[in-house]
Amino acid sequence: MSNIVQSLFGLHNRVFELVERSLANWLPGLAARVVFSSVLLVFFWQSAATKLDGGLFSPSAGAYAQIFPKTLEALDYDTDRMSAIHSLIVLAGTYAEFILPLLILVGLMTRLASAGMIGFITVMSIVDIYGHGLDEKSIGGLFDRFQDSVIADQRLLWVFPLVYLVIKGAGMISVDALFKKILPYSSNKAVASHS
Repeated sequence: MSNIVQSLFGLHNRVFELVERSLANWLPGLAARVVFSSVLLVFFWQSAATKLDGGLFSPSAGAYAQIFPKTLEALDYDTDRMSAIHSLIVLAGTYAEFILPLLILVGLMTRLASAGMIGFITVMSIVDIYGHGLDEKSIGGLFDRFQDSVIADQRLLWVFPLVYLVIKGAGMISVDALFKKILPYSSNKAVASHS
């Protein structure tokens, strides 16, 4: 019996070592980028488009309402009373929604773009909870029997491919990989040239 079990585990290990050797350098990074982009790229681009009012430097009233709901309410919804800092934050968030998902899709500065997107989703979730007052059902909880909460379930799944990309990078099929071939970087060379 132990020979059969040992043979099965040996076969299992050989098969999946072959799978790993064949796919590990290109498929996981590509898959993480495509999954994230196919689900969320258009969502974020449409969200960003609602935040501009006739130009790249003109935040819409809806942008302030989405990002600073309580502040805008306290100012009687008069966007002219919002500070320049509020406008800069709104514009930075809007540009992030356009640029970061695109960088992730093509695999350019993927680790930085993915880390930025994780930060964006985190801030977005905090604003949704505290600024827009999401209820407990919408927030949800981990390890409960419900799988459809906006924050705990949905956003966790959004972030997972981004965490993978931050740790492992975009993979061989990416602009990052192309630049790595064209402009090889070695920390040893950089240290030696500064000595």
